[in-house]
Amino acid sequence: MGDLPERQRAIVLHPHRKSAHGARRNIESCLEEAVGLTHAIDLNVLHADSIALKRLRPATLFGEGTVDHYKPLIEEDHIAIVVIDYAVTPIQQRNLENAWSCKIVDRTGLILEIFGARAKTREGRLQVELAHLSYQRSRLVRSWTHLERQRGGFGFLGGPGETQIEADRRQIDDRITRIKRELTRVARTRGLHRQARKRVPYPIVALVGYTNAGKSTLFNRLTGAGVMAADQLFATLDPTMRDVVLPSGRKIIISDTVGFVSELPTSLIAAFRATLEEVLEADLILHVRDISHPDSESQKDDVLEVLEELGVDSVRTQKMLEARNKIDLLDVEDKDIEIERNKRYANEVVLSAATGDGCNDLLSLIDKLLNSDRSVIEISIPYSEGEAIAWLYDRGEVIERRDEESNAYLKVGLDSVDISRFEHRFASGSILISQC
Repeated sequence: MGDLPERQRAIVLHPHRKSAHGARRNIESCLEEAVGLTHAIDLNVLHADSIALKRLRPATLFGEGTVDHYKPLIEEDHIAIVVIDYAVTPIQQRNLENAWSCKIVDRTGLILEIFGARAKTREGRLQVELAHLSYQRSRLVRSWTHLERQRGGFGFLGGPGETQIEADRRQIDDRITRIKRELTRVARTRGLHRQARKRVPYPIVALVGYTNAGKSTLFNRLTGAGVMAADQLFATLDPTMRDVVLPSGRKIIISDTVGFVSELPTSLIAAFRATLEEVLEADLILHVRDISHPDSESQKDDVLEVLEELGVDSVRTQKMLEARNKIDLLDVEDKDIEIERNKRYANEVVLSAATGDGCNDLLSLIDKLLNSDRSVIEISIPYSEGEAIAWLYDRGEVIERRDEESNAYLKVGLDSVDISRFEHRFASGSILISQC
């Protein structure tokens, strides 16, 4: 352990209730996800265990026998951090740190650490810091002092000394107030950006899905962008937007967003609400699923729960398009089942973002769904309104045109969103619109 800095050694523990016979998630998959989250912050995982609990102990979470069992292992392997895949109370954290003489990080703290390391934009970093400070403030029962702050980010794995608790609480409160003021200004700027996009009214398709479902890989495949797409949890934290031309020639904007995860800290859902406004503003939500994952159905439920918390209504989620990704990882029999299943569902596409198989079908389906809401309108436009005429040719399908002395009469196919945008931007006394 003498050659620092080296990757800090960690143990990952996934507690689960013995009585939870109807638990919807696979225990092995949950442990594997917790290890993946731990690797995402570059910790060296030496041991990983799932622990069945008869009951939760208020003082230490685990029973006395479990606490005693891990103490010599932690000492012998020089474990610096124990990651507990559960919401650990401040009292439990303090008592376990005293018993094991190492740092305890619970699931919320782990996710916050990842978000802190990955957020790149000014807004993203402010939002993560706000969530972390709120979390840290509740942890000032007693902070761990033995570890030096050897890592970057916000130092979730370090912490101030016990004698600094009151001073730290005041500093945290002051910082929270300043961040909220800054975020108000950032949100105002973001609102101006949204208004600018509405003036260039391409339909927006937002990618959502469980973390590591392949959203960024699909985003890169469809747009040709170079967004980070690693086989790693939470590889993308800040939304990225690119334009894509559909088979019909229509242009859309695709937005890649942060991946969801089970038991996402409530503070992060609130903190990232502005970032995830892209989902609320989207004309179409595209749910990317990893159908090769054993907990794919549970992951879908988690995504729907987060969308509901964000304020996406059930009508929109029922119309949501589903990209059933990673078909290349299925065996032949399961792949055939998926392909047959796909024939029965109009809003689903089976594909592999990694190989590109099925991606053209996805673009065709997006094209079809966005065009299904189209109406045909008749518009009388003075020739002096050349920008409006050009806008209709660019965004709609001009079915018929008749030119007269001072006006052009157009029959145009537009979806309801574009009709509203056209009226908002161009409608005046000189431009007359009527439904066919």
